[in-house]
Amino acid sequence: MPSFDTTRRVPHTAANMFDLVADAENYPRFLPLCQALTIRGRQDLGEGREVLVADMTVAFKVVRETYTSRVVLDRPKMLIHVQYLDGPFEHLDNRWSFVDVEGGACDVGFFIDYRFRNRTLGALMGAMFDKAFHKFSEAFATRADEVYGRAI
Repeated sequence: MPSFDTTRRVPHTAANMFDLVADAENYPRFLPLCQALTIRGRQDLGEGREVLVADMTVAFKVVRETYTSRVVLDRPKMLIHVQYLDGPFEHLDNRWSFVDVEGGACDVGFFIDYRFRNRTLGALMGAMFDKAFHKFSEAFATRADEVYGRAI
């Protein structure tokens, strides 16, 4: 299965980066390939934990696919876990972690593991997805600078 795993240090707090990633409704404004994102529902689990069910539409040239996922926002642990529910994938598992470091910065961990159900779609989208994942951390860091200001 294709996967991508990276950690990037950004000059913003873990809490700010968690909020930025949790704000999925704004993904179409800055995230590569994300054409639309709709939150179907929210459930407050208490103690800083929330579950979202979201539809995300990704598009590249003539290919456009929508998938549904369950997103667990765990603020006390500074973790976000995205689990695939429905769409063109056979499997998709995505995890984010946020750890404060000295100087007001944080390490943002991003992991994704996926496989398309259709081999032809997988071949067509696979290389493009790999390139996009490499750009995701850059897109979130740039968005953080826009929202929270550039660190000095």
